[in-house]
Amino acid sequence: MGGIALMLGYLCTQWLAATRRYAFESKRSRLELETLGKRLEILNAKVQAAPEVAWNSFRKFTVARKVEECADTYSFYLKPHNGRPLPAFKPGQYLTFEVQPPGLPKAQIRCYSLSDGALTDEHYRVTIKRYIRDDGKPGVVSTYFCDDVKEGDILNVKAPSGKFYLDVEVERPVVLISGGIGITPMLAMARVLTHLNDPREIYFFFGCRSGVDHMFREEVIELQKNNPNMRLHICYSRPSETDVKGEHYNHHSRVTIDLMKEVLPSSNYEYYLCGPGPFMDSLVAGLYEWGVPKKDVKFEAFGPATVKAGPKDGAAAPADGAVSAIEVEFSRSGKKVPWDPECANLHAFAEKNGIPIDYSCGAGSCGSCLVAIKKGNVNYDMEPGTEVDEGSCLTCICRPAGNIVIDA
Repeated sequence: MGGIALMLGYLCTQWLAATRRYAFESKRSRLELETLGKRLEILNAKVQAAPEVAWNSFRKFTVARKVEECADTYSFYLKPHNGRPLPAFKPGQYLTFEVQPPGLPKAQIRCYSLSDGALTDEHYRVTIKRYIRDDGKPGVVSTYFCDDVKEGDILNVKAPSGKFYLDVEVERPVVLISGGIGITPMLAMARVLTHLNDPREIYFFFGCRSGVDHMFREEVIELQKNNPNMRLHICYSRPSETDVKGEHYNHHSRVTIDLMKEVLPSSNYEYYLCGPGPFMDSLVAGLYEWGVPKKDVKFEAFGPATVKAGPKDGAAAPADGAVSAIEVEFSRSGKKVPWDPECANLHAFAEKNGIPIDYSCGAGSCGSCLVAIKKGNVNYDMEPGTEVDEGSCLTCICRPAGNIVIDA
């Protein structure tokens, strides 16, 4: 069950609870029932109007609006070119784009998290920041979106997908943690919970350098005003002279585990995290050290970043001293090479050895780097964001678990 249908199920649960309370209380429960009834009626109408399933392959979308959120960061409001209704998405999921920037020999695939849409409006929204690589050069696709894509353009878009999302039917309190452009899936989660009048406790942490980089400031503040259960903690690492503490931000610091220990009443929450690699590494490791169970820590890195959280639960790691003895065979290329444990993943290892494997998102979301495994197994650094067929692997986020033969 996805999107609006999930919300409908959630509201039905709330309706039943309110009905039971109405047997013992009077005016308050009656008003609660009336409010829930109206919301159920609206959502039920949306379910009837929306497509039963998401579309396959790519679908044409028109850029209805392009809005600058902060320096080098733009939101794109997308409407289906054919005007048909949109299926809802699970808050935290992403859209996959196929674009052809000028000068490149082939189309590029990129994934961007949804930050709004398909709840009360007939649009999706993604927000894209110009990515600067380690060598100082700008990312080709993010620069194409920021500089070249304009209102009225038509883009190829796949349906919402991804395994990183908030389940609205689980009523545990949540902590939403983001850095920079990683705010986008957290904003979608906070918007859905606010839209549903969800009673759960929400702590929203966001970190950036200063007010110049603070995207969605007014939107998040408005959400907090409309949601008495949401507590906002904005961190500036390098506030400018014009940034006013208490007005523009709450903490002159980075988002850290020490800050969470100071702010949160306990560690007993579900944690959702999204941000750049170093940000994620420190926070995920810190939560584990704090004693938070792994099942309660859900994260997604963006760009080429991955979280160094070790093998996925249930995956067997190579024994001590065995890593250097692993052999990787590229069957199509006819190469057999000892595994280099310094390589971040199988894709980086293949590239180092001159083996071409398609590559786009670098975060296990788009599926471009999928290859077949002819023999052996892999360990994943993070949960793949897309479905992986049995006998295949996403080379950008995995390492060999032992000797392996792949179709590359």
